[in-house]
Amino acid sequence: MKDWIEAQIQQGDYVSVSDYVRHLVRRDRDRREQELTMGQLREKLAASHDSGVSTRTVDEIFAQAQDMAKARGLMNG
Repeated sequence: MKDWIEAQIQQGDYVSVSDYVRHLVRRDRDRREQELTMGQLREKLAASHDSGVSTRTVDEIFAQAQDMAKARGLMNG
């Protein structure tokens, strides 16, 4: 791991080990803030079930999911 971190610093991605660790902590914190609890997942599942069958095509639904992922910084492009 030490060699990996030092390689990232040598490439100029980070200025120090501390900088790299801070980046990892921020990224982990951001990821955890986006996670849903089991209760929240159950609520979303129940709401989707109660909403009935969609009139949108699979392509439309997929395009919306991609847009949402891009807006959240989960996809490039």
